Amino acid sequence: MIGRVVLAALLAGIAAGLIMGAIQHLRLTPLILEAEAYERAADVHSHAPAGEPATAGAEAPAGGHDHDHGEGWAPEDGWQRTLATTLTAAMAGAGFAAILAAVSLVSGIPLTRENGMVWGLCGFLAASLAPSIGLPPELPGMPAADLVSRQAWWAGTIIATGAGIFLLATRREAVALAAAVLLIGAPHVIGAPVAAHQESSVPPGLAAAFAANSIAANAIFWVLIGQFLGMALNRYAKEAYAA
Repeated sequence: MIGRVVLAALLAGIAAGLIMGAIQHLRLTPLILEAEAYERAADVHSHAPAGEPATAGAEAPAGGHDHDHGEGWAPEDGWQRTLATTLTAAMAGAGFAAILAAVSLVSGIPLTRENGMVWGLCGFLAASLAPSIGLPPELPGMPAADLVSRQAWWAGTIIATGAGIFLLATRREAVALAAAVLLIGAPHVIGAPVAAHQESSVPPGLAAAFAANSIAANAIFWVLIGQFLGMALNRYAKEAYAA
């Protein structure tokens, strides 16, 4: 039974990830490419000799990567980038679906075709929307705080929000509800790490469009994960949770 649940999670997550890859290609990749163009132009300008005009010509490496400085291989723009993005989304989807299935089994709360979207929305709230309040999706060239600090706040926010949502869904005692509100709100009271320098080569409108499209894409992604997983598990739900 556990093997069937794992297989269902992998298939559901990969299916959602393939759709997410298409959404990223259509809605997010063009914004990233535009931001990279601004980033290259800013790099050329910052390295131009004093008194000489800066142009985004051949001096800027294609794709914003300088392969002569040991950065290693990176997918080229076009089919390589699309394939890499889609594969990454499929692997992420499989991982997220496995987490939802594990939470369902451990908690004893069935994840079925009828409530799969709700599970997906809860995952989106915890793993995407809550962290995005303090650390919105970033484009290349945007200022960012220390990586370790951001990762710690991001992980803590997901854990605290997920625990809060779980309490809201399973408990009705006043103490539990108060604890849920405290858990969900605490990361935002503490605040996300802020970049020391706020200068950015990316126009504010482009950054806002990317953040909005990223959050919307992740909402679709998580709803698809929940629904596909619910459909896959629905056949085994009663037997699994009875066991």
